[in-house]
Amino acid sequence: MKVDANDFQTSETDDRGRIYLGTEYANKRVTVAVVEVESNRPDEDELAAAYRDASESAETLVEAWDDASGEAWDDLE
Repeated sequence: MKVDANDFQTSETDDRGRIYLGTEYANKRVTVAVVEVESNRPDEDELAAAYRDASESAETLVEAWDDASGEAWDDLE
């Protein structure tokens, strides 16, 4: 079977993985092939890297707060 690249149609699924084909396909036999699946969610490696970055940023913020807080208390004394 030869397929023309112009015949490819990209659609997004609903939250249950369904695609609405349209009324032009009503009461017709349709064969669908999934060629590629793209996730709109980050993968586990991306999530782990983001968590590490956030953790490091939080540690830096805590250190800066400790320094600023210590200086403020020293100035009050």
